[in-house]
Amino acid sequence: MFRKILIANRGEIAVRIIRACRELGITSAAIFSEADKISLHASLADEAYLIGPAPSSESYLNKDKIISLAKEIKADAIHPGYGYFSENAGFVEEVEKAGIVFIGPSADSVRKMGSKTAARKLMKQHNVPIVPGTTEPIKNFEDGIKTANEIGYPVLLKASAGGGGKGMRKISSAIEFADAFEATQREAKKAFADDSIYIEKFIENPKHIEVQIIADKHGNFAHLFERECSIQRRHQKIIEEAPSSFLDDETRKKITSAAINAAKACGYFNAGTVEFLMDREKNFYFLEMNTRLQVEHPVTELITGIDLVKEQIYIASGRELSFSQEEISIKGHAIESRIYAEDPENNFLPAAGKLIEFDLPAGPGIRADAGFSSGSDISVYYDPLMAKLISWSQDRRGAISRMIGALKEFRISGVTNNIPFLLEVFENSKFINGDFDINFIEKEGLVNKFQNDQTSRNKELDEVAAAVAAILKQQAAPQSITAKTTNGLNKWTELEYE
Repeated sequence: MFRKILIANRGEIAVRIIRACRELGITSAAIFSEADKISLHASLADEAYLIGPAPSSESYLNKDKIISLAKEIKADAIHPGYGYFSENAGFVEEVEKAGIVFIGPSADSVRKMGSKTAARKLMKQHNVPIVPGTTEPIKNFEDGIKTANEIGYPVLLKASAGGGGKGMRKISSAIEFADAFEATQREAKKAFADDSIYIEKFIENPKHIEVQIIADKHGNFAHLFERECSIQRRHQKIIEEAPSSFLDDETRKKITSAAINAAKACGYFNAGTVEFLMDREKNFYFLEMNTRLQVEHPVTELITGIDLVKEQIYIASGRELSFSQEEISIKGHAIESRIYAEDPENNFLPAAGKLIEFDLPAGPGIRADAGFSSGSDISVYYDPLMAKLISWSQDRRGAISRMIGALKEFRISGVTNNIPFLLEVFENSKFINGDFDINFIEKEGLVNKFQNDQTSRNKELDEVAAAVAAILKQQAAPQSITAKTTNGLNKWTELEYE
């Protein structure tokens, strides 16, 4: 087992890994930027080291500094968390060249699944269903529009190296293709330094279902069932749950088997997630594979009892899986809400500032994974995710009820947050009944509701402001005074205001 692990990340996921290290008796070494000097993860770790200035490019994304530090402090392994270097094949190779273990998959697996077109081609070869479309990047406009016409509109243009909803455009007709093609290439180049794009059929109103897989270096593979990730805003997940209430046992068996095949196809080990789109007839199609731990991993932990971070560490150290497929089953239902520092009434713009109050909810079936505490600074330099709130119960309705109670109990002041928006989702009858897909938020007009509410409040404030201004203007106006005479003398005896 490792003696010391360097955690190449920040926030709640760094805290999560630190706590796993503590339970395993492993020394945790955190890195922090100048903006994170008083951060929770830096204070909780056994050791903490300043890695650079606030911008990620000079700190959390400075791989030379990170690897050099790991060697200097004699760390046995590096855990990347998610984001940053978690899916960077070049980083994995450099870590291993330095004689340090990377807690994650091989560089080869990361590279194979990092290119969306290469991954689609690989999946097709191993009989994993893929969305109709291209398995090679589109070289030019002419080839692109020809392919789109053959597939049939609507189609999606997607960046080959993309992710997180970036570099993706829906095209409803041939007339839109030229502008969309160029714009997608530009966005792909800017976001991923790679302008190659591909085309796939647009699946109308699908669900986003993902399967948690895990494998060791001895050829043992297992799945930890599926997660429902269809509640999204701007292609970003905000609520996840496990299991999916939409799947029956037969569909679950099919999709988890496909996920295992996908993992075997790229020689995978450690924790990973295979993502699928599923239509209303429960046909499913490979979307991508995330070769890392997912933000939403806690819901899987709560329904299976498997500690995924510990399992990652065990696997990286050379151990076999601590369980077999037959030993795990679904126990109850879990839901996760992502708590962001953002303003729902102002187009969800990220918020920043000092957390005056940050009191986490508690109670039966409630878990809160947070990277901050009262007094922490929410910086403009990083992702605005403050915490993940997770509820568990014997059934879905119970988990929803506990989540609503916990969200109302969560106390945050000093920074605007998305809790009011999340409550709108959880109290929506269609969500409660499981009647939703990835377009749920748009269909229900939840974003517009917040914008309209704010518009109404602004109108009311404008009316109040106008009324106050009128009163002040009247009070400030020159007063007309009539002087009355007494006994013929011009004398101020009484003032009359007109």
